[in-house]
Amino acid sequence: MLFLVAALLLLGVLLGAVAHVPVPVSVAAGLAIALWLAVFAARERLSGPARAGSPGRTRCRGGAGR
Repeated sequence: MLFLVAALLLLGVLLGAVAHVPVPVSVAAGLAIALWLAVFAARERLSGPARAGSPGRTRCRGGAGR
Protein backbone atom coordinates (compact mmCIF):
# COMPACT_ATOMS: atom_id res chain seq x y z
CA MET A 1 0.00 0.00 0.00
CA LEU A 2 2.87 2.34 0.81
CA PHE A 3 4.36 1.60 -2.60
CA LEU A 4 1.09 2.64 -4.26
CA VAL A 5 1.00 5.91 -2.31
CA ALA A 6 4.62 6.65 -3.24
CA ALA A 7 3.95 5.85 -6.90
CA LEU A 8 0.92 8.14 -7.00
CA LEU A 9 2.88 10.92 -5.28
CA LEU A 10 5.70 10.58 -7.80
CA LEU A 11 3.21 10.57 -10.67
CA GLY A 12 1.64 13.75 -9.33
CA VAL A 13 5.01 15.46 -9.07
CA LEU A 14 5.96 14.42 -12.61
CA LEU A 15 2.65 15.53 -14.07
CA GLY A 16 2.98 18.82 -12.23
CA ALA A 17 6.43 19.31 -13.72
CA VAL A 18 5.20 18.46 -17.21
CA ALA A 19 2.53 21.14 -16.92
CA HIS A 20 5.23 23.81 -16.59
CA VAL A 21 7.50 22.87 -19.49
CA PRO A 22 6.85 23.52 -23.16
CA VAL A 23 4.96 20.88 -25.17
CA PRO A 24 7.97 19.91 -27.38
CA VAL A 25 10.03 19.16 -24.26
CA SER A 26 7.23 17.00 -22.85
CA VAL A 27 6.88 15.14 -26.14
CA ALA A 28 10.64 14.60 -26.39
CA ALA A 29 10.77 13.27 -22.82
CA GLY A 30 7.82 10.97 -23.52
CA LEU A 31 9.47 9.63 -26.66
CA ALA A 32 12.74 9.06 -24.81
CA ILE A 33 10.93 7.10 -22.10
CA ALA A 34 8.99 5.08 -24.69
CA LEU A 35 12.22 4.26 -26.56
CA TRP A 36 13.92 3.21 -23.33
CA LEU A 37 11.00 0.94 -22.45
CA ALA A 38 10.98 -0.57 -25.95
CA VAL A 39 14.71 -1.32 -25.78
CA PHE A 40 14.31 -2.82 -22.32
CA ALA A 41 11.39 -5.00 -23.45
CA ALA A 42 13.32 -6.18 -26.52
CA ARG A 43 16.37 -7.09 -24.42
CA GLU A 44 14.22 -8.97 -21.91
CA ARG A 45 12.40 -10.87 -24.65
CA LEU A 46 15.61 -11.84 -26.40
CA SER A 47 17.41 -12.93 -23.23
CA GLY A 48 14.41 -14.47 -21.47
CA PRO A 49 14.75 -18.19 -22.30
CA ALA A 50 18.51 -18.21 -21.72
CA ARG A 51 18.14 -17.02 -18.13
CA ALA A 52 15.19 -19.27 -17.21
CA GLY A 53 17.44 -22.03 -15.90
CA SER A 54 19.91 -19.89 -14.00
CA PRO A 55 20.57 -20.89 -10.38
CA GLY A 56 19.43 -17.54 -9.05
CA ARG A 57 15.87 -18.11 -10.21
CA THR A 58 15.31 -21.56 -8.75
CA ARG A 59 14.47 -22.53 -5.21
CA CYS A 60 16.67 -24.82 -3.18
CA ARG A 61 15.17 -28.12 -2.25
CA GLY A 62 16.23 -29.72 0.95
CA GLY A 63 18.01 -28.25 3.93
CA ALA A 64 17.79 -24.65 5.07
CA GLY A 65 21.57 -24.22 4.94
CA ARG A 66 21.92 -24.47 1.19
